[in-house]
Amino acid sequence: MKPIWIVDDDQSIRFVLERALQRDGLVTRSFTNAPDVLAALSNVDPSEMPSAMISDIRMPGGDGLELLAKIKARAPELPIIIMTAYSDLDSAVSAFQGGAFEYLAKPFDITKAVELARRALQESEKDDATTQPVVPATEMLGQAPAMQELFRAIGRLSQSNVTVLITGESGSGKELVAKALHKHSPKAQGPFVAINTAAIPKDLLESELFGHERGAFTGAQALRRGRFEQAEGGTLFLDEIGDMPFDLQTRLLRVLSDGHFYRVGGHTAIKTQVRVIAATHQDLELRVAAGAFREDLFHRLNVIRLRLPALRERLDDVPVLVQHFMVHSAKQLGVEAKRVSALAMAQLSQFSFPGNVRQLENLCHWLTVMAPAQVVEVKDLPPEVFAGRSVPATALSLTTQPEAGPATQHAELPTSVQPAQVFASSGLDWPDQVRQEALTLLGAGHSQVWDQLTRKLESALIDAALMHTGGKRVEAASRLGIGRNTITRKIQELGLQAEP
Repeated sequence: MKPIWIVDDDQSIRFVLERALQRDGLVTRSFTNAPDVLAALSNVDPSEMPSAMISDIRMPGGDGLELLAKIKARAPELPIIIMTAYSDLDSAVSAFQGGAFEYLAKPFDITKAVELARRALQESEKDDATTQPVVPATEMLGQAPAMQELFRAIGRLSQSNVTVLITGESGSGKELVAKALHKHSPKAQGPFVAINTAAIPKDLLESELFGHERGAFTGAQALRRGRFEQAEGGTLFLDEIGDMPFDLQTRLLRVLSDGHFYRVGGHTAIKTQVRVIAATHQDLELRVAAGAFREDLFHRLNVIRLRLPALRERLDDVPVLVQHFMVHSAKQLGVEAKRVSALAMAQLSQFSFPGNVRQLENLCHWLTVMAPAQVVEVKDLPPEVFAGRSVPATALSLTTQPEAGPATQHAELPTSVQPAQVFASSGLDWPDQVRQEALTLLGAGHSQVWDQLTRKLESALIDAALMHTGGKRVEAASRLGIGRNTITRKIQELGLQAEP
């Protein structure tokens, strides 16, 4: 049996994958860097050629995506699974566009990893290459399973001009998805034109969409090209399509049906080669049932539907998004980026964000302007973050004013030692405190309690070690007893910052 090659500089990852695959009856061979893989590939006996490969993206001595490109040039039929701890859309896109068989985000479920390896072996046996380009869109981040599925869907649509309907709550980033679909579609060289159908008065919307001839109505002093003509050869993004007036829905349906339209006041049909992507925060099925939206138009738009999850459905992504937006806000204002403490990040990760990613971005901008220090503490967060939510015990010490006495000093201590001080002042051992908070979260109906509390503990431990070592991550990892790659990945996942 030909082996599965594993490429990762993290010994723990290699060990786990080796044991899991071997238990499944598969043969493995492991490498720590890209140059060793390329050297082995050049000298390997044909009978020992890999049947599949599982490779990390970021490794010393060579990038995993570069390795992917070089191997695909030599062995285009070899299925390669790309795995990474940096799970953003760009990584997924680059992996699929480079010819990756599949994309595996760390930390991963070992059962899923074995299943993917089995699928790769089956593909290898078919001797048929699998290349699934994905569409990149800058500034789309997400490690949550729902976002990873969205990234994959965007990638699989990258070779098609099919009409897409994007659904999701306001502020969740529907236009970003539309831009991603356009940017790496066959119409990428054409324009991307967006229009919010709810923001334009009904009397003007028809002219905005289809244009008008000179003299078509009072004030029409010259011919005007509409959005369909402006988007010719590219993509037209119709935001809030659910609010489009009923009579205009008929005209839009005609364009989608036969690819022709008339300017307002015009008599000559204009052929259009425009891809239409629509978006709405409303339930169009209910709008159809209520008679406010044409059923035939709904079916024309609903060829492929992509649902963008609300931020509260992917709270694990909050630290990564916070870090991104804090850096972005700092660049806009020309100031140094502020760091969010572990306790403040934990509090943000419990907030439901009714305004979704847009609200989080605005909050980060507010913190950049309003937070007094370079490290944002719980007490610096705006009141709405605590509204309607139980404030964790670790945050109470920073937001309340205790009575005069020795305990008063705890509020001014560094963030890294705060949890221990809170536990001590509460009269509870920290395991009891964790148990109490777990009971609170479970009672409130949370479904990701393990992840929430684990993230808090990891943040507190790493934050304490970084403070103790002056921000030196290598030394901090050594003191904690974890690997350099592990602490680097955790710092990225948790939104922490440290010196290299």
